[in-house]
Amino acid sequence: MQATLGRMANYSEPSRAFQDRFDTRRLADRIEERLVRDFINDEDRAFIAARDMFFLATADAEGRPQCSYKGGEPGFVRVLDEHTIAFPSYDGNGMYLSAGNIAVNAHVGLLFIDFEARKRLRLNGTATERVDDPLLAAYPGAQFVWRVRAAEVFPNCPRYIHQYALVERSHFVPAGGEPPPVPAWKTREWSRDVLPAHDPARDPNAKVE
Repeated sequence: MQATLGRMANYSEPSRAFQDRFDTRRLADRIEERLVRDFINDEDRAFIAARDMFFLATADAEGRPQCSYKGGEPGFVRVLDEHTIAFPSYDGNGMYLSAGNIAVNAHVGLLFIDFEARKRLRLNGTATERVDDPLLAAYPGAQFVWRVRAAEVFPNCPRYIHQYALVERSHFVPAGGEPPPVPAWKTREWSRDVLPAHDPARDPNAKVE
């Protein structure tokens, strides 16, 4: 199917009511017409490939939301083609809130931000989880891989982005070679007796940070 500019599904009646209230319907329609796409272009690809974090929004079957921070090395989100991205799921706190939501409601929203250059990009679509994804081997330490089919891709106004500079990337991001350190919270009394059987934190010689 040919990639096209798309119509946004979230121009609901309440959205339209706010647009009319503040006289932005014409502006909203122009943005939708000129900027909203159902495909990932070359500029989007380069922007996503340079990111080392993004925010992932999900909702359960009743529409109750979760918003999750996802971090990795630059390029951990891969653009596979003009409609598809992929990213790994690393060990977290064991709650699997985003994963549980996606299992019953595949619709997701991703927000990529460059805090140094003050740019941001939204990508909305549907996600699927694959434990046997061929990309899994490319992500040391990943539990599985998410693939997202893009439905809406568009830049956002950057005016309210505060400018930050990178100090240091997380030591906990798996990168091959030496295993990452164990987070200190996993060694505390309230958590250590309920860790998964094969959790690295059970190793008394593990490096803890």
